[in-house]
Amino acid sequence: MSDVSRRKLTTTRIHIMALDGIVNVNSLFTLALFLGLTSSNTNNPLIDSDDEGACIAGPSISEGLIAYHVYSFSSFLFSSLIALALKQVISISKGDDEVHALATNGIRLRNDTANFIVKVNTLVLRLGILISAFGSVFGCGFLVMALMNFVQIKLGTLACGSHYTFAAIAPLLVLVPTALLIYIILVLYAFTR
Repeated sequence: MSDVSRRKLTTTRIHIMALDGIVNVNSLFTLALFLGLTSSNTNNPLIDSDDEGACIAGPSISEGLIAYHVYSFSSFLFSSLIALALKQVISISKGDDEVHALATNGIRLRNDTANFIVKVNTLVLRLGILISAFGSVFGCGFLVMALMNFVQIKLGTLACGSHYTFAAIAPLLVLVPTALLIYIILVLYAFTR
């Protein structure tokens, strides 16, 4: 096996591992979304009875909570479906007498039972991974907005100025965008290599 074939083999395995990671993380977030939707009781805020009139969240915030959950779920589902489609294109099964082939750039994969020839168009593969990654980023953004609405329903609106509301929302607005920015930079860096 030549050095070029080994490099492409390693690259393809890395792409498959990246796609697996995207699908696994999206699955965890989707599960969390369903649990959040089914277990969140928006009728019982944790606001003091003295401040209840001024700090209680209106129906628009409750509607936003549900809408952002649905947007987030849609983004994660979109991302997972793209990643699974790419994995399906890459993964091939070999019958007794046949070898399946795909697009361009031949790569020979060694398996314990057989040799496979996989042809992968790396540009399409990278573009698909990029689209899938951005679907996950949008899903995380919508999830943060849904969590902000949930905090406002339970602890009081941002306009009320509650210390507990700001303490709960601050990590969401600092840590998650920072992590997403790092993720985007690394995905774009990997896309150009």
